[in-house]
Amino acid sequence: MNADMILINGQFSTLDRSKPQAQAVAITNGVFSAVGSEAEILAHRGERTAVIDLKGKRVIPGLIDSHQHIIRGGLSYNLELRWDGVPTLAEAMRRLKEQVDNTPAPQWVRVVGGFTEHQFAEKRLPTLDEINAIAPDTPVFILHLYDRALLNRAALRAVGYTADTSNPPGGEIQRDAHGNPNGLLLARPNAGILYATLAKGPKLPPEYQLNSTRHFMRELNRLGVTGVIDAGGGFQNYPEDYEIIAKLAQDNELTVRIAYNLFTQHPGAELQDFQGWVSSLTAHRGNDYYRHNGAGEMLVYTAADFEDFRESRPEMPPNMETDLEPVVRVLAENRWPWRLHATYDETISRALDVFEKVNRDIPLQGLNWFFDHAETISKRNIDRIAALGGGIAVQHRMMYQGEYFAERYGTKAAENTPPIADMLAAGIPVGAGTDATRVASYNPWVSLAWLVTGQTLGGLRLYPRSRCLSREEALRLWTEANTWFSSETGKKGQIKVGQYADLCALSSDYFQVAEEEIRHIEAEFTVVGGKIVHGAGDFTDFAPPLPAAMPDWSPVNRFGGYYRPVPAAKTKAIAACGCANACNVHGHAHTAADNRAVSADGQKAFWGVFGCSCWL
Repeated sequence: MNADMILINGQFSTLDRSKPQAQAVAITNGVFSAVGSEAEILAHRGERTAVIDLKGKRVIPGLIDSHQHIIRGGLSYNLELRWDGVPTLAEAMRRLKEQVDNTPAPQWVRVVGGFTEHQFAEKRLPTLDEINAIAPDTPVFILHLYDRALLNRAALRAVGYTADTSNPPGGEIQRDAHGNPNGLLLARPNAGILYATLAKGPKLPPEYQLNSTRHFMRELNRLGVTGVIDAGGGFQNYPEDYEIIAKLAQDNELTVRIAYNLFTQHPGAELQDFQGWVSSLTAHRGNDYYRHNGAGEMLVYTAADFEDFRESRPEMPPNMETDLEPVVRVLAENRWPWRLHATYDETISRALDVFEKVNRDIPLQGLNWFFDHAETISKRNIDRIAALGGGIAVQHRMMYQGEYFAERYGTKAAENTPPIADMLAAGIPVGAGTDATRVASYNPWVSLAWLVTGQTLGGLRLYPRSRCLSREEALRLWTEANTWFSSETGKKGQIKVGQYADLCALSSDYFQVAEEEIRHIEAEFTVVGGKIVHGAGDFTDFAPPLPAAMPDWSPVNRFGGYYRPVPAAKTKAIAACGCANACNVHGHAHTAADNRAVSADGQKAFWGVFGCSCWL
């Protein structure tokens, strides 16, 4: 059979141990039909076969995020100003002011996670006075990890917080000397107050939510992501909040494969939630692009230990086990996999007591259940998980909060957070992800850099070299290893005959660039199921069309997503040009003064993101 598409002149890292390298691949009916040398692959060429020269680029299997909140994140992506990767607070505040000036009433400007104060050169967050000075009338909400939110006075008015507003359980509304809220909300110890306050903001209408989700998927494709396991989330109800992603799936408009877990929304009624769902939804129902994946990451609210390392470890209540056991029994009886959020070893110990008890009556082997996070898990509990046939999905939260952990527990304790080497040595399934979008960034290359270097975004070395992974080991955790967590082992995650044709060609060679450059890698060419979903650089003409972000004042139209540094050659070209041309994508004029500013600071990204016409 002639191939639909042939990709040649690539450096293919297949992650197939029987054929680790290749020059070319053939794709037929959405799967890899041949992998090998150019001569071998071109033999599959027919009259209608598309042949694409990858120009020597490093090619890897499409990246899979084992823990993300793509469904919830997609609904609001177009509303959010991203500080992900922005290197200075000055640049972050410049973007904030520009967005404030372009956001109409009664809309908010939202910076919702994906960054840490440690990434800024200034090593601090903005003050409330600084935020109020640039936004006296437009509500501004800034979420920093899961420890705090900053609201300006306009946002406090919009959410209705006054001197008479009581602190909610697990949260604190900080106040001035007169008892009035000052704009700082603290998670003590859980993020409920942060979730609840954000939920008070305006939402996009359904048409805009469709557009927003498409833009978020394209942003993930730009970074080489082709698959996500969605971990559910607070204020994400099923099936209401899944209607947008379900429609995109129905219309064959997904550019990321999604497996979703169902997250209970009703404290005290979790068992009823899962009893209802298992009666109407069989495990893994769906197709290769959109499918159910089980329960979690919240099974019962009494088992949730939020990871705010600025606060002491929360003790789970005494009724945790009695709440958790009936839920786990229902899931095991109906052969539903589950995932459970657990940061601390103490929480994991108590959950394992429940799992072992259920296992004596209903064997858990083959269910592909797992813990998420597990930053402080012990070797003993790793062995207990192995005995029950479970796994662990790890995320790069420590890259954002490692300084806080080290300050509270010491640098020695931080060396094993999480102890990935011990997990792998025990032979249990281990996969990697981000926990995006409200804590760490969705950028997979930041996670890969963390796995390889052991450093935080702020430059703190958390782990000795012996605890870091090789580049290949880290990449496997982002590809083939993650297929276990969605029960799709052997179907994707490698460039191998018979597997889904999901791959990306990279902007830089992951295996050759300096360690500090790993987190700046992007995809220049991304394919999902044999369809091109993203193209940039030499492959721009292959990029499928995408409508502008809606509404027209969306931060996405102005700044894009993850921050992109301007290459030095381009900043020199801008400075030499001195023009006042319009940006060739979004029509935002720049001036000679802007050119000089960009030239002086090669880290400024605005013109680099949108490709000013003076470069063309």
